[in-house]
Amino acid sequence: MAAPRGCGGLSIKPVRPSRQHRPRGTRVAGGNPAGAGAARAASHRAAPQSAVGTIAATAPAGLIPLFPSRSVPIMSSGPGPSREPPRYLSKAEAEAMEKELLEDYRFGRQQLIEIWGHACAVAVTKAFPLPSLPRKQPTVLVVCGPEQNGAIGLVCARHLRVFDYEPTIFYPKRSLDPLYRDFTTQCEKMDIPFLSYLPTEVQLINDAYNAVVDAVLGAEAELGEGRGPCAGILATLKHVRIPIVSLDVPSGWDVEAGSSGGISPDVLVSLMAPKLCARRFLGRQHFVAGRFVPYDVQKKFELNLPEYPGTECVVALSAPQ
Repeated sequence: MAAPRGCGGLSIKPVRPSRQHRPRGTRVAGGNPAGAGAARAASHRAAPQSAVGTIAATAPAGLIPLFPSRSVPIMSSGPGPSREPPRYLSKAEAEAMEKELLEDYRFGRQQLIEIWGHACAVAVTKAFPLPSLPRKQPTVLVVCGPEQNGAIGLVCARHLRVFDYEPTIFYPKRSLDPLYRDFTTQCEKMDIPFLSYLPTEVQLINDAYNAVVDAVLGAEAELGEGRGPCAGILATLKHVRIPIVSLDVPSGWDVEAGSSGGISPDVLVSLMAPKLCARRFLGRQHFVAGRFVPYDVQKKFELNLPEYPGTECVVALSAPQ
């Protein structure tokens, strides 16, 4: 990666302390630095020991809230580590949870798609860090379908571009939904190329890209949709030799029953929580992007999501028992 720009070759020189800003302990003619230091130390010892105590001691009455004597738990983004394995959702449960987020918690659909697309891009960077890519160019092919899963793929591609990857999008059946058209425009404005057709000769794909993001069909797809207009795309993806990252549900899989001879992704990114079909996933890495789910929703659906370290928005899951 290129070195960060913007410094303009300027060098920063250390600043020498002036006479008005001498380091502590410097001897001053005619003074008593030891006595001054002792006075300062005494004043520090006399000050309140906590930040709240210091503010309360100096602020006017009524400006500092009184905290209860009992310990107040620190707010966190979710529950602590759970000993229970994550729960795998049926299609009806996944739809009910998404409906609750949209209607009761007032998440916007654009907001959810943006959260999911960003999390999927982060998962790609974890599965395939830039230094580990086999090709000099960090190319990734993102194949998008016409429904919500395809829109998530568009957002994923945009964030991959921000993360210094070089995504290319194949979006053969563009949706007329204004929201999805906005996501398309954002990718076009960021100079992300769109393929006019998907090569049927899979060797061309193997030679040009490091990985493929499968955003063709998702949990919203009905059984049998993979046999329609998407059949040719799935047939091609089934034979590529480079890794495939599937978003939420691998294309061509039944949400609950799993694969029936469809594609075999190397990486799966489950959105909100893993679906029942993920129990049949045999790839090398399974991520779940569910940190944003409010704790009450997690509890209601008994998700038992794993702990997300630090500020991570995705976490790797172990194989189901």
